[in-house]
Amino acid sequence: MTKKKHYKQDDSFQAVEESLTRTEQFIQKNQNTLSTVVVIVIAIVAGYLAYDRYIALPNEQEAQSQMFMAERYFEVDSFQLALNGDGNYLGFNQIIDNYGGTLSGNLAHYYAGISNLKLGQFQQAIDLLENFDANDAMVNPISKGAIGDAYCELGNLDEAADYYLDAANVSENSFTTPYFLFKAGKVLEELGQLKKALDAFENIDKKFHNSAEARSIEKYITRVEIKLGVN
Repeated sequence: MTKKKHYKQDDSFQAVEESLTRTEQFIQKNQNTLSTVVVIVIAIVAGYLAYDRYIALPNEQEAQSQMFMAERYFEVDSFQLALNGDGNYLGFNQIIDNYGGTLSGNLAHYYAGISNLKLGQFQQAIDLLENFDANDAMVNPISKGAIGDAYCELGNLDEAADYYLDAANVSENSFTTPYFLFKAGKVLEELGQLKKALDAFENIDKKFHNSAEARSIEKYITRVEIKLGVN
């Protein structure tokens, strides 16, 4: 038994040595290629760090400082100034053009989209909001709901309903979800999609009965049930 175990250990050591030898041979054979790959990787990492420190970060800081005044105009409903600036500070349109690759440039799409919606420029609002990359649990549904509002104003109720439902479901919470379910239900009812409308209204009643929309939801449920002939 001892000899068999000893032979197995010898075989294992021999296999390891052979493997190491093959590895050494491979490295020697491909030394130039491996060195080139290492240099390229180092160059890529160094380039990324340099870009992040000397270009991306300063651009982000500059974009934030420029957008400060546009945000103030937005807050007081001065949407034209918010979009186009005041001659001293840039507006959201210029922030998007000049700093589109920054976080502030992305956020400017949201502000500009809402501003255009408020100004009645609905297609521009849709284009801007569809290019807004939102991850926030509240801003994301609001941006999608705003696209629904724009489509509704343009008379495209099918698209409006889809965006309202998307806004309701993308980040479920007790504030935006019942709000956009209610909007979706009303549009779906107008489209004659009564079963879907009833589902939206009943979802509010069942899951969000403490919401503002739930206070009057019974009359909407009853009205749709009558249209469906539900006893």
